[in-house]
Amino acid sequence: MVKATMHTFGNRNIRMAEIENMMLDAMREDAMRQQLHKSKRMIWVTFQKEGIHKYPAALDDPKLATGDWDDVSFLGYPHRHMFHFRVAIEVFHDDREIEFIQFSRWMQRLYNEEVIELDFKSCEMIADDLFLEIRKRYGSNREVHIEVSEDGENGCVVTFPKA
Repeated sequence: MVKATMHTFGNRNIRMAEIENMMLDAMREDAMRQQLHKSKRMIWVTFQKEGIHKYPAALDDPKLATGDWDDVSFLGYPHRHMFHFRVAIEVFHDDREIEFIQFSRWMQRLYNEEVIELDFKSCEMIADDLFLEIRKRYGSNREVHIEVSEDGENGCVVTFPKA
């Protein structure tokens, strides 16, 4: 505990402990602000796209076409999914460096304009394709996380580090 001593400054008496507490508070505030600059910032968006999907190996791979309770041979035939996306990308300042809505709309256009295809790919393949387009547009100095799921139930998470 700091011993309170009195000092006279002009017409004011200020306790030394109060001055020391104010200095400590200022130092704490400065340390917290420095931590802000060291933090990694990422934004994320979600969207959905309809696609046709199949897993050809499921038709005859004995690990998949078991004929038992765990048989998933039906996956070898084309079937519909709503693919759910959650994409996070690193940003370097806190004021809309990459605007959420524009980022989401741009990615959705990649599918609408058939730059990227969903059909007949695994969730991991879909994430890889999307990442390559993100890297072309936003460069290699950003970490990217992409989640792709089938109907919001099962899927993948792929983390792409900075180059």
